[in-house]
Amino acid sequence: MKGKLMDVSVPVRPGMVSWPGDPELQIRRVKDFERGDDHVLSSLSMGAHAGTHVDAPAHFIRGGDTVDRAPLSVLVGPARVLEIRDPESIKAAELEGHEIKPGQRILFKTRNSAFRNDPEFHRDYVHVSLEAAEYLARSAVLLAGIDYLSVGGYNPQNTAVHLALLENGIWLIEGLDLCSVAPGNYELICLPLKLFGAEAAPARVLLRELE
Repeated sequence: MKGKLMDVSVPVRPGMVSWPGDPELQIRRVKDFERGDDHVLSSLSMGAHAGTHVDAPAHFIRGGDTVDRAPLSVLVGPARVLEIRDPESIKAAELEGHEIKPGQRILFKTRNSAFRNDPEFHRDYVHVSLEAAEYLARSAVLLAGIDYLSVGGYNPQNTAVHLALLENGIWLIEGLDLCSVAPGNYELICLPLKLFGAEAAPARVLLRELE
């Protein structure tokens, strides 16, 4: 018998938090019953990194794989949710205690999950430090996810953190809502939009409890 299925992606809506400088999300009714139309039709304008999304290598690597080439064997499968106690950043020393092994999918639950409904951008969000990114690369994990808009911090090391992960074949999920998820083992189902040639895409992400 399969366990409970949980949606850990954030709702896509106008006014949601976004990375400073990214395109504003807009949903506009082109046709509507209220205007006498016989159906509803919406126009959507948004950045590829809006809400819960997948980062492909092409985000920081010239010639890297784009999101339409994301391997389902990486985005679907067993995953671990780790609760991070450090209020500032994810550090290698804390990760060492979790015995991370090659081929694992790791999702980080931090204090960021409390921001899930806050339209204000928090520059002090918990992020993956460069040393932790290098540790994950040495550990040969398949995928890393975090409960805010970027694995790297709002600082000069953001690019270096992304490169340390993406250059080593680690796909990224950013903007997760892990507020109601307990640390432990789950089945991950992550399906980004198949945007041809794009460096990222919004995704619907589910976790299923393992019994």
